[in-house]
Amino acid sequence: MDIQTRKIKLIQEVLRMKNENIMEKLENILHQEKKKQVHDKEFNSMTLGEFNSLIDSAENDDAKDKLHNASEILNDIDRWK
Repeated sequence: MDIQTRKIKLIQEVLRMKNENIMEKLENILHQEKKKQVHDKEFNSMTLGEFNSLIDSAENDDAKDKLHNASEILNDIDRWK
């Protein structure tokens, strides 16, 4: 059975459902799975080449004095107030 057919069957079952407790459980499962997907997308591992490129970029930014330390940023924020 393909995914589209399974979705339709699931929707039909949900539409026939009268038990509020089961509906709440399904909603919780969907919510948890969506959170996992977002988490997985945010924390995908990178290749060694991507990692080295990121390090090279950071070193380049440091050499061009493009980095700011936390105290500099906090001082800037204080001046905005």
